[in-house]
Amino acid sequence: MIERALVEPQHRTSRRVYRSDVRAARKRLAGQTRKTPVFHTTVSGPHGPVPVTLKLEYLQHGGTFKVRGSLNALLESGADVEQVVIASGGNAGIAAALASARLGKTCTVVVPESAPHTKVAAMWAYGAEVLWHGTTYAEAYLYATDLATERAALQLHAYDLPAVVAGAGVVGLELEEQVRGRPPVLVAVGGGGLVAGIAAAVGRRQQVIGIEPEGIPTLHAALVANRPVDIEVSSVAADSLGATRIGDIALEVARRHEVRSVLVTDDAITTAREYLWREFRIVVELAGATALAAVQSGAYVPAEGERPIVVLCGANTDLAML
Repeated sequence: MIERALVEPQHRTSRRVYRSDVRAARKRLAGQTRKTPVFHTTVSGPHGPVPVTLKLEYLQHGGTFKVRGSLNALLESGADVEQVVIASGGNAGIAAALASARLGKTCTVVVPESAPHTKVAAMWAYGAEVLWHGTTYAEAYLYATDLATERAALQLHAYDLPAVVAGAGVVGLELEEQVRGRPPVLVAVGGGGLVAGIAAAVGRRQQVIGIEPEGIPTLHAALVANRPVDIEVSSVAADSLGATRIGDIALEVARRHEVRSVLVTDDAITTAREYLWREFRIVVELAGATALAAVQSGAYVPAEGERPIVVLCGANTDLAML
């Protein structure tokens, strides 16, 4: 599923997310989300074992970090909001459906025809109305925008909304409490909500590195061009990381906190996911293994004595594909 940052002009206006926004989100989300654990271990690298700390965010409600952002956005919007609309064919739709059900709101997810059945089934399981429209996320997004206006509903964005980014950033605040020494944090990038949230939370006190499939270099391309640019999507992880451009908020945070991009191959991503299952019996989607792929393939080489944090961000996969 390709989630494109197709937005109305007013949405494209740059809005910043700060540590204070993430701290406010943490207060809002108290008792609503899980503080996911970390696991200190070693993984195989190109030249032998590599010490890492795995952030087990795939254990979050709904199997995705995105529920943090959806819940934060709904809680911030207040009790007057009764209906929620979002365009998504993946985890953002699952998260919006779960958050809406938790808070007693109705949720409609507009999905393109390419949406994976496994993820659509999860949306249904949380009580969402699912409407198919178009063959691409861009078409689904336009329809969702019209639908939200027609129904006077709150429209959520998968990754380019301040409250969504701030909610995701609570992962960064948890890591500050869970891991000593402020090691680098490796985070998979699609539209950039998670990497932006974590970077906004930890600032320059801790290095945050975006890990992207070679076939979906949204952050990499934007940093080179110094602006969000459309890219062609071609990767095994496209159902979760398939944004065709980085979010405006994510690029602003990346510039401000010097987030850099590291690219990994599809083979490295697939190998990392298989490794997690074989060695730890951890089941994640391909996006969830992307950050680990950088360490195992040698695309990211830790400094001497460094134990990087690797965020395993999502678990919504078809088990038959593993």
